[in-house]
Amino acid sequence: MVNTSLAGVIRAALESGRFRRVLGMLHGIEGLLADDLVDLAAQPASFLERLAQTPSAALGSCRYKLQPDDPERALEVLRRHEAGVFIYIGGNDSADTAHRVARAARTASYDLAVLGVPKTIDNDLPETDHCPGYGSAARFLALATRWVGADTRAMRRTDPVRIIEVMGRHAGWLAAASALGREQEGDAPHVVLVPERPLALETILAAVQSAYRASGFAVVVLCENQPDETGAVLGARGGPRYVDPFGHAYYDSPGLYLATQVQERLGLRARYDKPGALQKTFMAAASSVDLEEAERCGRAAVELALGGHSDEMVILLRDDGPHYHCRTGAAPLEVIANRQKRLPEAFIRPDGLGPSAAFLDYARPLIGEPLPLLARLDPSARA
Repeated sequence: MVNTSLAGVIRAALESGRFRRVLGMLHGIEGLLADDLVDLAAQPASFLERLAQTPSAALGSCRYKLQPDDPERALEVLRRHEAGVFIYIGGNDSADTAHRVARAARTASYDLAVLGVPKTIDNDLPETDHCPGYGSAARFLALATRWVGADTRAMRRTDPVRIIEVMGRHAGWLAAASALGREQEGDAPHVVLVPERPLALETILAAVQSAYRASGFAVVVLCENQPDETGAVLGARGGPRYVDPFGHAYYDSPGLYLATQVQERLGLRARYDKPGALQKTFMAAASSVDLEEAERCGRAAVELALGGHSDEMVILLRDDGPHYHCRTGAAPLEVIANRQKRLPEAFIRPDGLGPSAAFLDYARPLIGEPLPLLARLDPSARA
């Protein structure tokens, strides 16, 4: 939903009549530091029409942590282009970048409005009810789990166990969303593991065995950094494979490890799936709610800037009542930067093996229209 929010920013800026140019930074803050910018207002009409439905980031992305002198360098480029507003779309790390630029502008007495627009499929930003991008990723995973469940049911005589490993770092919002694909009792996913609830391998294997005995097959969904009872990532040996500039660690696959353990210790053939980038790029599964809110958040950033706000991020605030509705608000970048909102205890089942009904009530409105139903044979119609 980065591009959808970007489309909202561009449209709102042009419609306001207050801006001479709308410049885009190629590859985020790295593009600004290199003065590698593009005039978004000069793009053909077809670009803006297609932008909101285009996956990933049309301007490119980066994972660059600002060095001590970078904020001042960024201000030099912004001054050269006579920029009065700086809008940065992203998650926790992007909030940190934007906050540091805002702080540098304040110190330099540079009249620059700095606003953040939330984006992360991980849904782990504090202050906001949810993040643009999450609803679509949740819809994709609900569909994928429903369909993988149908395939595993069909293939249960040869491949009775399927492990699906999803993104989320140390927050279980995406893993929990897979349960939205469950139509009725006994459907996939049978076991959902979230990093907020570390579990021993023996407990997980027992849950898989129980689901298999009850249904004849088992689908397990887990997060990419699912911990065991010691807090270590399940199956990780020798530490992370990679640590990015913001200190985020990447480990060997806990899903692959669990599939191996199911096969070796339970004697059940287990297959392993990792949707990877499909979770954040599969626009065919985009949520209509998500698309509308993502563009609205981009527009809200421009409105906040024109209203004199700075050093803030747009947030979504859910209204009370029987019908779902969210409005935009704002929160200081400082309270969002480098912080993570994890699944609350009330959103996890007491046994730690799946999300609660409260989570399903929270997440269901975000994925848009009802999911397509599966055809089911009537067992009483045997010839």
